[in-house]
Amino acid sequence: MPGKVVLAYSGGLDTSAAITWLKEKYGLDVITFTVDVGNEPDYEAIREKALRVGAVKAVLLDARQEFVERFVFPSLQADAIYQGEYPLATALARPLIAELLAKTAREEGAGAVAHGCTGKGNDQVRFDVSIAGLAPDLKVIAPAREWGMTREETIRYAQERGIPVPVTLASPYSIDQNLWGRSIECGVLEDPWVEPPDDAFIWVRPVKETPEDPEYLEIGFEQGLPVSLDGEQIAGIPLVERMTGLAGRHGIGRIDHIEDRVVGIKSREIYEAPAAMVLLQAHRALEAMTLSRDQLRFKQIVAAEYAWLVYSGLWFTGLRQDLEAYVRSTQRYVTGLVRVRLHKGSSAVVGRKSPYSLYRHDLATYDKGDVFDQKASAGFIQLFGLPARTQARAQDLGREGA
Repeated sequence: MPGKVVLAYSGGLDTSAAITWLKEKYGLDVITFTVDVGNEPDYEAIREKALRVGAVKAVLLDARQEFVERFVFPSLQADAIYQGEYPLATALARPLIAELLAKTAREEGAGAVAHGCTGKGNDQVRFDVSIAGLAPDLKVIAPAREWGMTREETIRYAQERGIPVPVTLASPYSIDQNLWGRSIECGVLEDPWVEPPDDAFIWVRPVKETPEDPEYLEIGFEQGLPVSLDGEQIAGIPLVERMTGLAGRHGIGRIDHIEDRVVGIKSREIYEAPAAMVLLQAHRALEAMTLSRDQLRFKQIVAAEYAWLVYSGLWFTGLRQDLEAYVRSTQRYVTGLVRVRLHKGSSAVVGRKSPYSLYRHDLATYDKGDVFDQKASAGFIQLFGLPARTQARAQDLGREGA
């Protein structure tokens, strides 16, 4: 067993307990590694906590820009949403953290890395597979997967050793958040019949507390990337942060669904993703105007596969890279403005325009200026329906039980 281990450290319950556990179990010197992907306002406090708990060194790194540019925005261009609900916030951050974790282990001369993932979640897969693809010689230790403690037992373990923890038995939520979204697990949320209490959410207001009047936004895109709000050019990080505040204020962004985990179980998952939900909606609306029918049809297939790869921890694979190359090609003309209405827990696209729009008013209108040749439709329908008529005459598909 190597003498040093670099622990992906969030400051939460499991990773705080893991510092002591790694020392007790394996006699390792623990170096904590904390990455800012938009998830904590006070990283200095996390560093101090790690050292106080027993880490020999605490490394901090701001990776927000890299997270947005390399992971969040490519997934937005891909329209990647897992099972039609989850915009992949946590899943997108894990490969970046794993990559930087392996890099830090190299720099610190450590022969192992560790994370706080449990043995029944998705994140263990994302970390382990990413590390295997990037640095297969590094040993991966997963304390929460090995120690076999329940959440209540982990809390007691920490309390008995004087480790400060951010949860109690009365409010045992497990939180993970970054710029793109926030996931909330454990406690009463594990019962799919129980409505998530309002205290589980911090970004998205209850609908009853939202403004009475709607708010309109104009989101500008260039080649599938959001670049402006209401005519103001804005960089990626502040754009996402501003969208989170605006949409959350109107009660938009709560997600509650039954999700199929990579390990084969179903789980009830609660998320907050206000910026992601509105930006994905606006992006798809602009694509509907600028991509052909066949491009849209095939891109939906690619989006589902892309989302599955990200969710399953397969970011560092050739297939994900191949799909991203296709996605980038589709975004060449996804440029324009989308107008969105935010009101009482829902967002709606109410306008869109693009210099590359495939929508033509003179073809679509039923009023003056109509240039569509309706007489041509009869011949088109004759040919389009030919296979159906041919099969019907030969095989009598209308017969009961056929």
